[in-house]
Amino acid sequence: MSKHRPWNFSAGPSVLPEAVLEQAAAEMLDWHGSGMSVMEMSHRGPEFTQICDEAESDLRQLLGVGDEFAVLFMQGGATAENAIVPMNLIGRSTQKHADYVLTGSWSTKSFKEAAKYGDVTVAASNDAVFDDQAQTYGPLTWVPDVSQWRVRSTAAYLHLCSNETIGGVEFIAWPDARQMNAMGAPDVPLVVDASSHFLSRPMDFSRVGMLYAGAQKNAGPAGVTVVIIRRDLIGHALPVCPSAFDYSNVAKEQSKFNTPPTYAIYIAGLVFKWLLRQGGLSVIEKANITKSDALYGFFDQSQFYRAPVHPSVRSRMNVPFTLVDSSLDQAFLDGARAAGLNQLKGHKSVGGMRASIYNAMPLEGVMALIDYLQWFEREHG
Repeated sequence: MSKHRPWNFSAGPSVLPEAVLEQAAAEMLDWHGSGMSVMEMSHRGPEFTQICDEAESDLRQLLGVGDEFAVLFMQGGATAENAIVPMNLIGRSTQKHADYVLTGSWSTKSFKEAAKYGDVTVAASNDAVFDDQAQTYGPLTWVPDVSQWRVRSTAAYLHLCSNETIGGVEFIAWPDARQMNAMGAPDVPLVVDASSHFLSRPMDFSRVGMLYAGAQKNAGPAGVTVVIIRRDLIGHALPVCPSAFDYSNVAKEQSKFNTPPTYAIYIAGLVFKWLLRQGGLSVIEKANITKSDALYGFFDQSQFYRAPVHPSVRSRMNVPFTLVDSSLDQAFLDGARAAGLNQLKGHKSVGGMRASIYNAMPLEGVMALIDYLQWFEREHG
């Protein structure tokens, strides 16, 4: 990373690989001799068709996703999918049932939106205090054991947010078929909002009926949402569903039912190629573990800072932390900006601090943050 650029810890839109930005800059006026910018291309022309097809192929290779899944590039972000998912899937249940696991702000928003379209209930929630033997953890900082989930056999799907961007809670593993059988819901497909850790690690699609993710964390710029859905789940859209958001239409037209977010798909495709050059998601996961272990390891030995999330579900991507003395918060942020460490303020709904350390954030940036954390503690501790 260029020494002239500050370290960007934004939760999204977030840091992109410099190699991707440089290639996009070089191709801005003329993509591969076409005489056009990607932003000027017809979405049905051969140039953009090639870009879109390569992006899908590279993404399938990264994730190991076969043709039994449709890969869709859509608009509206994960927030729009909160409505698009039930409009497409809840009709699978004659009673219009769907169940949701609530582990933070985003899964709660998904639940509230879905309730407009059917009978939606809470399968599990972490809104209470969790008493561990060693420490007490507050609401939204842990995940209920799968054995405690209550999923209706009549549910069209079970929804969870596998990484809560605001609270920093991550599912390291998703429920498998054996666990769904134990719940009495063997035929209920799992729907996963993986927005803020998508492409940060290999993902087991044998456990998933559908996954969706806003691209603006690890996969590209804001504007495109990736939807990966088992083809047998498509075709149940409610009459109220807009045609542009009907998965059947989008799948049939290979993401070009209407004009897609062409430039965002192009940049995402460059990110996919960058990930493949790094060695794929297994290599990326090892790097992400190294980064997050270094940062959490520092917090665990400090009496000046606190990382509030239970160690078993700490996010590798979004690391919330607080200063024990909150009166120092503004001084901390001012000093961080002066040191070239940007976007460390926590979400307005929870306060504190948050460092988002996505794929494009190198270990060097995390170590620069740790150096600053140590300096600030020495100065103010």
